[in-house]
Amino acid sequence: MKLVYGVQDKPKAGQIVVFAFQQLLAILAATIAVPSIVGNGMSQSAALFGAGVGTIVYLLFTKFRSPVFLGSSFAFLGSMFAAFAGAASTAAGYAGLIIGAIFAGLVYVVIAIVVKIAGVKWVGKLMPAVVIGPTVSIIGLSLAGNAVGDALNSSKNLVDGAFVMGANGWACFICALVTLCTVIICSVFGKKMAKLIPFIIGILAGYAVAAIFTLTGKESLQIIDFSVFKDMTIFAVPDFSFLQAAKGIKEIDAAYIAMIAVAYVPVAFVVFAEHIADHKNLSSIIDQELLEDPGLHRTLLGDGVGSMVGSIFGGCPNTTYGESVGCVAITGNASVVTIIATAIMAIVISFFGPFVTFLSTIPGCVMGGVCITLYGFIAVSGLKMIQDVDLGDNRNLFVVATILICGIGGMTLKIGQVTLTEIACALILGIVVNLVTNIGKKDAAAK
Repeated sequence: MKLVYGVQDKPKAGQIVVFAFQQLLAILAATIAVPSIVGNGMSQSAALFGAGVGTIVYLLFTKFRSPVFLGSSFAFLGSMFAAFAGAASTAAGYAGLIIGAIFAGLVYVVIAIVVKIAGVKWVGKLMPAVVIGPTVSIIGLSLAGNAVGDALNSSKNLVDGAFVMGANGWACFICALVTLCTVIICSVFGKKMAKLIPFIIGILAGYAVAAIFTLTGKESLQIIDFSVFKDMTIFAVPDFSFLQAAKGIKEIDAAYIAMIAVAYVPVAFVVFAEHIADHKNLSSIIDQELLEDPGLHRTLLGDGVGSMVGSIFGGCPNTTYGESVGCVAITGNASVVTIIATAIMAIVISFFGPFVTFLSTIPGCVMGGVCITLYGFIAVSGLKMIQDVDLGDNRNLFVVATILICGIGGMTLKIGQVTLTEIACALILGIVVNLVTNIGKKDAAAK
């Protein structure tokens, strides 16, 4: 695709602030969702701060050549629950979160050393376009249900899998539709800045409609909870994880550390596969092979060390965000300066109550409207990777078919404390099918 701003381009100062805010909106919901889901008093502001710091660490390791934001990783939710469940106290659980993130980060460091020594050609042979392309699509398609569920303020019926609207479902759907249409109109027909900030304009339009519905006072139209503004403080230091961990570090023993290692290390290997898929996707968007320059060893080090540092503040291991990649794809803005500004903005606003509170009141249905486009672009970008693959060859056809069906079907496997996500399962099976169907064929990986 044609980029408006390349990786090393620097937009004007005023534009950078606006672009950074747009990136922040794109990654916000998922970043603060992880601490909310885990509970135990985890701070959303601290997670936002940790994500900002982790992203800066990542950018430093990648020599400011990879324009993507790192946010809280959902893959480690089970590991984080285990850290608290196995701890002698909540404070000890916070220490477990940091220790776990260090274990996960060290896995990335070890793999980075191996890659530095052995090179990255094996990655291309093990995971060629016919494997990576549909896997990237699964990353977007696997999130489709989240986007639709948010747009309708609904949950899936366990019996038939159909979405069941909430009491304000129709009002939420209208807000999501307004947001979606605004984003599309700005992206397709917008001029200059409007074309570069479709998400900001879309979210503001959806928020305005949601506010109007809420202010009518009708119960079926209540979408935004404005009451949260009453108890907010203007300035507050986030409740950083290391402050809590310091209180419980004395309660940590060898058995607990071993349990944390078992909970975190295997998941890190699963996320490694997703790390490669995300970077291959981003490479196709910016037309630069990131696994070669700055190199997979650098992206792994940035991700791993960034997770360690970020968890010290927010408790959550970080990972590259598909929402951030999607934002780059839709806006055509790959400027790494924008990502730097986003990271700094995340750090700064984590201290300011009014801003964090406002961001937290953005309705899920509005973000659902945005995510329909974000996740859709991820899915489509993966399909574009296989446009030159010969699907008339059954070898390739079976690989793509296996990955898509297993991924869309939601195949997950639980092995002990480790859960292989649908993305991991689809990727692993795709690799196996590709290797098996190409036995005896020379240079099969390049096909």
